[in-house]
Parts: sequence; structure tokens; C-alpha cells
Amino acid sequence: MNTDKKTAIVTGAAGGIGKAIVGRFIANGYRVVASDADRVGLKDLAVAHNVGDQIIWEKIGDLRSKAYCEDLIDAAIEATGRLDVLVNNAGIITRGDVLETTDDDWDRTFDINLKAVFHTCRRAVAYMKDHGGGAIVNISSCWGIYPGPGHAAYCTSKAAVATFTKCLGRDHAPDGIRVNAVCPNEVNTPMIRTGFVRRGFDPDTAIAELNKTVPLGRIAEPEDIADVVQFLASDAARYVAGTVIEVNGAKPVY
Repeated sequence: MNTDKKTAIVTGAAGGIGKAIVGRFIANGYRVVASDADRVGLKDLAVAHNVGDQIIWEKIGDLRSKAYCEDLIDAAIEATGRLDVLVNNAGIITRGDVLETTDDDWDRTFDINLKAVFHTCRRAVAYMKDHGGGAIVNISSCWGIYPGPGHAAYCTSKAAVATFTKCLGRDHAPDGIRVNAVCPNEVNTPMIRTGFVRRGFDPDTAIAELNKTVPLGRIAEPEDIADVVQFLASDAARYVAGTVIEVNGAKPVY
């Protein structure tokens, strides 16, 4: 087995931000283990990049399953012989205040946005601690730091991700494991566009209106987030650990 190339695991790899993150790591010579529940999306991702053994495995499964989360880490290590980077990008946006949030809404949001991060990080840290360290990047949200209205479950879950990241960063920096989080605001992805459609808005018009609210003149593109993720995983960020970085074009949540 050729273990010269570094290995990165990316969850939510078939989504808008996930695709961009996968592309950045491939461009930097990594082998990527791409995780998602979307079988077709993962196959399309591998075909789009057409990079031979750099996307070596599409790991299809449900992050609500502890067994899947742990197997994702184990299988990546078995397939590539190493694990250098874990990117917990997968997540869902659940809308509604507390009265509009069902038990299933709450459980599903925390299962995907937080518990999956716990399970993958715990497994990855155990390996990295005994193999020279590594980097973990979790995707939180500006809405987890500065909660906006009408997203009780989402904001709370992302706040927990930010705090969990800081805990891991402090606990495992001595092990050579750098753990950080990226906190975007709005990002121009299929997820946000589908949300606009469900609420009866034209997505192009809605994005154009959102662009006017950002001091830098536009909401983020997936590549804007992917660049920061790749930086945090790289040696250029060798002294960055246990922190959260807002990537929001200077736009506040309110």
C-alpha cells in the first residue's frame, strides 16, 4: 500500500460546501474519503474529479448511526494506511422556534450536527494520538455563536459544535492534533436555494437581496469556505488550534 499521500475524510461531501472542500484537498495532493448519504451525489463527485486513486472510496451511510461514524474512520485508515485530516462538514438546517420544533426535529438536528461530530472526532483522535497527530476541522456556524431568530435547534447544535471544538483543541493540542471550527454565515449552496423554494421565494432574487446585506458585497460561495478549511488543515495553520473562525464577509447575524 502506498501511504505517501495524506488522507482526508470529508463528511457531507456531496453537498455544495462538501464538493468544494473535496476539490481543495485533491488539488493539494490528498487522498479523499468522501462520506455522504447521497449515493448518486458521491458517484457524480468521483466522476467529476476523475483523479484515479485520489478519491479512493465513497463511503455511503447515515451519520445518525454511531456504527457508521466509527466505521468511516476505521475503513478510511484501513484503505489508505493513514489519517491526516477529518472534516466534519455534514449538517442540516432546521427552522422553527421552540414551539415549532418537534421532538424529531430536535433529535435529528443533534444527531447529525453534533452527535456525529462527537463520534467521528473521538475515533479520529484515538488514532491520531498514536500516529503523530493530525488536523480536525468542524463546520459550525455564525448562528451558533450569535443565535438568530427562528432556528432554536440549529443554533443550539452549532453552538455546541463550536464549544466542543474548543474543548478538543485544548485537550489534544499536546498530542499534536489541531482542532478548529469554521463558522460561515449564508453560503450560496443548493441547500439554501432549496430552502428559499420551499418557502415560496425565487432563489436568484433571494440571493441577490442577501448579497446587499453583506459588507463585502455578496454572500459566501462554497469555495470561500473550502479555502479556509484547507488552510486550517495545512501546515500554514500549524499554530492555530482550539479556535473558531468566522467566515462571513463581515456580516453580523442580525
